[in-house]
Amino acid sequence: MRIRSLLKVNKWFVVGFLLTIVLAIGQPLLLAQAQTSTAISQVSPVTQQSRPVASPKEELSANPAQLPPLPYEYNALEKAIDAKTMKLHHDEHHATYVEELNSALKKYPDLRNRSVETMLRDLDGIPEAIRTTVQNNGGGHLNHTIFWQIMSPKGGGQPTGQIAQEINKTFGSFEKFREQFNAAGGDRFGSGWVWLVRNAKGQLEITSMPNQDNPIMKDRYPIMGNDVWEHAYYLRYQNRRAEYLNNWWNVVNWEEINRRWQASSQQQ
Repeated sequence: MRIRSLLKVNKWFVVGFLLTIVLAIGQPLLLAQAQTSTAISQVSPVTQQSRPVASPKEELSANPAQLPPLPYEYNALEKAIDAKTMKLHHDEHHATYVEELNSALKKYPDLRNRSVETMLRDLDGIPEAIRTTVQNNGGGHLNHTIFWQIMSPKGGGQPTGQIAQEINKTFGSFEKFREQFNAAGGDRFGSGWVWLVRNAKGQLEITSMPNQDNPIMKDRYPIMGNDVWEHAYYLRYQNRRAEYLNNWWNVVNWEEINRRWQASSQQQ
C-alpha cells in the first residue's frame, strides 16, 4: 500500500511538472502570436491606402525612382512658362529630387518595394535617419510628376466636364475658384504648392502645402496643383508671383484634371 501511495504521488508530481513546462513554452508563443497580429493590424491601413496619385492608373515606383520625360517640348508652354525655366525645372530640380530619393533608399533597399505614395502616407514607418529626405525628395518627385501632366500646350480656358460642375457647385463659379486658388498660392510664405484637393468627405477644397509636402500626407487627394517655388517662375517673373499665377491658367490641362477627379471619386 505504501508503494502504491508513493507511485500515485510521483505520478501527480510528474504530471504537474510536465504542465509547468508546457505552460512555460506556450505562453511566449501565444504572446508572439498576439504581437504578430497587432503588427499586421497596424500595417494593414497603410496597404489599404496604397492607391495611385502620381497618375490615375498607377503609383510612382521607387524601385528605382525615375525622372519621367516631359510630355511636350521645353518651349511648349510659353503662354505661361519660358523654355529655359522648363528645362531647368525638369532637368535639374526634378532630377535632383529623384537622385536624392534613390540615394537615401540605397541604405534601406526593402523600402524600394513601397511606392512613393505609400512612403509619404506613412512617414512614421520610414527610418528616422532618412525620413526628412524621403519627405522632401519623395514629395518633390511626386508633386512634379503630377505637375507636368496637368499642363498642356492646348490647355487653358474654362474647365470642362465633371470637374467644371464640381467647381461651380463648391465655389460658385470658376472665376471665384480661380481667385481663391491664386490667393492661396500668393499667400504661401516662402516655398510650397497650392492645391485643389478632394478631402476625406469627398468634397473639393483649396489648400497650400509647404516645401514639397503632398496633400496625401493630410489624407487628401490632389486633383491639381501649382508650384510656387521661385525656381518655377523667377527667370521670367522675378518677384511677380501673382502674374505667374494668373498666366498659369493658360496652360492648365482640364482633360487630365477631369481624369484625376474621376480617379479620386473611385478611391473614396
